[in-house]
Amino acid sequence: MDNRGWEYCDFIFVSGDAYVDHPAFAPALVCRVLEDAGYKVGIIPQPDWKQGASYTVLGRPRLAFLVGAGNMDSMVAHYTAAKKPRSQDAYSPGGRAGFRPDRAILTYVGGIRSVYKNIPVIIGGIEASLRRFAHYDYWSNQVRRSLLLDSKADLLVYGMGERPIREIARRLNAGEGIADIRDVRGTCVRSSHAGGPGIRLPDYDAVKGEDPDSLKRYAEHFMVQRLQADPLSAQPLIERSDGDRWVIQNPPAFPLTQGEFDRVYELPYTRRGHPLYDAAGGIPAMKEAAFSLVSSRGCFGGCSFCAITFHQGRAVTGRSPESLLREAKTLTGLTGFKGYIHDVGGPTANFYRPPCTRQAKGGFCPDRECLRPAPCPRLQADHRDYLETLKALRNIGGPGVIQKIFIRSGIRFDYLYLDSRYGKEFLKTLCRWHVSGQLKVAPEHVSSPVLAAMGKGDHATYIQFAQDYAAINRGLGCKQYLVPYFMSGHPGSTLQDGVELALYLKKSRFIPNQVQDFYPTPGTLSTVMYRTGLDPRTMKPIPVPGEREKRLQRALVHFNRPENRALVREALCLARREDMLRPGPERLL
Repeated sequence: MDNRGWEYCDFIFVSGDAYVDHPAFAPALVCRVLEDAGYKVGIIPQPDWKQGASYTVLGRPRLAFLVGAGNMDSMVAHYTAAKKPRSQDAYSPGGRAGFRPDRAILTYVGGIRSVYKNIPVIIGGIEASLRRFAHYDYWSNQVRRSLLLDSKADLLVYGMGERPIREIARRLNAGEGIADIRDVRGTCVRSSHAGGPGIRLPDYDAVKGEDPDSLKRYAEHFMVQRLQADPLSAQPLIERSDGDRWVIQNPPAFPLTQGEFDRVYELPYTRRGHPLYDAAGGIPAMKEAAFSLVSSRGCFGGCSFCAITFHQGRAVTGRSPESLLREAKTLTGLTGFKGYIHDVGGPTANFYRPPCTRQAKGGFCPDRECLRPAPCPRLQADHRDYLETLKALRNIGGPGVIQKIFIRSGIRFDYLYLDSRYGKEFLKTLCRWHVSGQLKVAPEHVSSPVLAAMGKGDHATYIQFAQDYAAINRGLGCKQYLVPYFMSGHPGSTLQDGVELALYLKKSRFIPNQVQDFYPTPGTLSTVMYRTGLDPRTMKPIPVPGEREKRLQRALVHFNRPENRALVREALCLARREDMLRPGPERLL
């Protein structure tokens, strides 16, 4: 501030992550957007939340404090699916844990309020976005109120924040009070009354209980939000909490246009962690992000356990090839670049363009998914633009400048098969140019009922993909393998389903090093299933594994490990598959 001659900051962003000036990190992106609009912006990364003075190091902002927990929900960052504390934090100096509090937004807003009275505080990011209404909190095993109410912040920005924050900044700068800014798309506001027209959600008191009626109402509560997520048609949502405390959600912000998307990612980021962290070894999360390109935003994959659609939305926006080429050329000139671009992707790499005319306008069908239970008739699967962009990137600067471009953000193989013109060409290009030894994919399970609950494609499609992948690599003379990810303990999964998965792994002679134990995080359809025992899409009961059964299902995936022998034996007996304990081709132990 002294070097720039600033007497004050217009905005100060308090973040749960260490400061990395790269567009993959939300504080950098939001603050560069504000800077581009002409505002003076400061960042306080990972303040010592036990000391009120840590919020005063940049003084009082002229317009507002912005608060985010970081690129991950702070509880997910701190605890495993088994609720055990994590020993590392990839978004902190040297990867060490302990630099942010539990429920970081609650703590940060309280700390700011303790030292600055009557200062506007705006919360946002993944933690705020997924907790904007009453939500099930796995770590306390209860339904908590909206984070906007519990934090006593003035405004909550949900989803992608570039459009809302620019409008909020403009209106604050024009002299409008924070209490009067109540109609910005992509925001939630507090109220002492129900407000104007909108759709009424079930009250907090109606969804917080454990009785069957409360559980059903909670499932309905989530589905109303899901059906009102399309920017083109959504209505305001209204939720009553205790007494006269209300939360009103304005319709979602429209996605950025391609030109706006390009501009945001080409702002003058330094693309490095702050030098303050060099002595600690830097920020581990930066290792992959430093030389990666974000090519798209949004995902229409419809995975039940993923919160991306609740945060980024289902409408896909892709950056222009020209913008990606300019950024790639920038990467080649950075210190440490060794010829490798680590990723060109987004939530799903091969979702690069809108798949239908409605998504091209920034919207999506609120009452159906694009891929499941069957592909939408209006879906236009097309890998052509992505293929052409990858080809242009490979040729940057002539021979030898780009050694390899990896695709690591994941692909949807079921979508690939829907593209009759370019799907096979994409798979061949992927194997020839964009894989190095291993390709990570996520079939997640083999059981049809479990895959249906997960919102994933059928297992036969994965088998076909694995065969085609192996055949193409044989033809290319490449020794490249698939590394499939599987998930245990997901709602809808029984011990019999776990045995089916274990048997498949035995027959395929592949035992994964890691398996994801289902984690009920806020904002996902799967978490609603876990909480209620209902599939909100049909309101029919669905089996939900308890903690012991989840442990048994996880052990079945790693049936070959000596430490799991007793658990596997117990699981097989409970599933009435004692035959798999005796000699034979299906024997697990």
